[in-house]
Amino acid sequence: MQKLKSAFRPANAKGELRQALVKGKGLFWSLGIFSVFVNLLMLTGPLFMLQVYDRVLASRSMATLTALFLLVAALYAIMGVLDYARGRVAARIGADFQNTLDARVFDAILRRSVIPSERAKPATGLRDLESVQRFMSAPVVFAIFDIPWTPIFILAIFIFHPLMGWLAIVGGLILITVTILNQMLTKKPQLDAQMASNRSEAFAEGLREQGELVQGLGMRNAVLHRWKENRDAALGSQIQASDQTGIFTTLSKTFRFFLQSAMLALGAYLVLKGQLSPGAMIAGSILMGRALAPVDQAIGGWSLFQRARQGWSSLEELLNSTAPEPEHTPLPAARSILEAQQVTVVPPGEKVATLRMLSFRLEPGQALGVIGPSGSGKSTLARVLTGIWPAASGKVRLDGATLDQYSPEALGAQIGYLPQDVALFNATVTENIARLAAEPDPAKVVEAAKKAGAHEMILNLSNGYDTVLMSGGGRLSGGQKQRIGLARAMYGDPAILILDEPNSNLDSEGGNALNQAIRTMKEAGKSVIIMAHRPSGITECDLLLVIENGMLKAFGPRDEVLREQIKNYNQIAGSIGAEGKK
Repeated sequence: MQKLKSAFRPANAKGELRQALVKGKGLFWSLGIFSVFVNLLMLTGPLFMLQVYDRVLASRSMATLTALFLLVAALYAIMGVLDYARGRVAARIGADFQNTLDARVFDAILRRSVIPSERAKPATGLRDLESVQRFMSAPVVFAIFDIPWTPIFILAIFIFHPLMGWLAIVGGLILITVTILNQMLTKKPQLDAQMASNRSEAFAEGLREQGELVQGLGMRNAVLHRWKENRDAALGSQIQASDQTGIFTTLSKTFRFFLQSAMLALGAYLVLKGQLSPGAMIAGSILMGRALAPVDQAIGGWSLFQRARQGWSSLEELLNSTAPEPEHTPLPAARSILEAQQVTVVPPGEKVATLRMLSFRLEPGQALGVIGPSGSGKSTLARVLTGIWPAASGKVRLDGATLDQYSPEALGAQIGYLPQDVALFNATVTENIARLAAEPDPAKVVEAAKKAGAHEMILNLSNGYDTVLMSGGGRLSGGQKQRIGLARAMYGDPAILILDEPNSNLDSEGGNALNQAIRTMKEAGKSVIIMAHRPSGITECDLLLVIENGMLKAFGPRDEVLREQIKNYNQIAGSIGAEGKK
């Protein structure tokens, strides 16, 4: 990740993408050099034809024919090797471009995923990157290097005869017109087809993730009908785009074949008039085909180019909206002191604050309970305290340092987090607890599981700590997933533990294990914050924070705050009763 941070420092996404291209400039030079020699060797066929018709047949010399044939065979062999080489170079240009940006794009996708509105959209960043890579690796990219040779080939045709040269120019202009029309008329259908395909894929993925719900509620026929509608719409858009692109591809290919025959007919006419030799007639036809081949190749690969261009624009938008993570000076292990100073939070992508002017301080060895009605802002507070969402104003400080002074990895090591919806990864229990670390520390994994009261439960799984979990947890119960998630939060001995509704799926045994884990953290001088609905969730808390409508309603020692809340409740209930009697 450090390489990722230091490799990109341009001012904008366009600079990042260009920098990734510039990194492969040596390969581009190689591709250009190979293309020069390949195009020079493309003259082998016309020159051989010219010599055979004008010299060999005229002189009836077998020795000349043999020498020319051996020379041509050698030249074609060299051309084949060079053409293969430039294909391999093009493939490596695309691969290097993708390899340079892979981590950056995936990191941007992960960071954008914390925005609620972004999660509803299909994450196309990696597909966009692959579309650019495929274009760079495809033979169509050779047209960029071959088109500059078109005027040279046409000039050679002019040397044979001006009429043949003008025919090549007119034919070339017609093909270029077809190319421009192709770009203008197929851009929107191609874009619509891609968007329809993305929507269909996103809908299908959502259904797959909610398979149990679909099955349990008897929704299979309904969702199949809805999915088929999306699929048919995407397929219809793709067929429409393919039909329009196919018109121009077929038109270009057919016209180019006709043009070669027209050139041959014109050459034959000039031969009959005594203005051209038979060899020049054949050579001119071949040269014209070669001159116009890059244009035809560009039209044939136009859909690939359009998808790459769309991918490039989408990558610019993605990277512009998510700047590279700045480098951070490593800080020492934090003391378990967490302080919120006048924190106001506006969820990313929204305009209305869900937390306003919230302040509190947590000392080592203390546990803070956060209570309030649904939608009051408890989960929002958890997200801002873990650095997932930034504060719109105010500061959150860990041992005196604001959270943005830590890198995400360093902050994650200092703050253990158990979200309300526990997500497990397609990996072993050990790897899940160790947060997918490349080299998990087995001792720390077992230690975290014991602190979370999950050790015995894990041992009873089919393969213990080596049990492979499916994404989402597979057959694990909600309580089992929550206890493994708690062990993951406690992995590495964090200074602060933040638990969002940690007992929502726990039975009495799991609840006792949770309370023991909180006591263990407090005894070790660590701090714990618990967002809770159930009274059992705050039994180990020393302090209580009450949030209502995103604002702090009460904060202080747990019992005092509870007494005050009960007192206020009784006063409100009494006033309501008095009003009722009236």
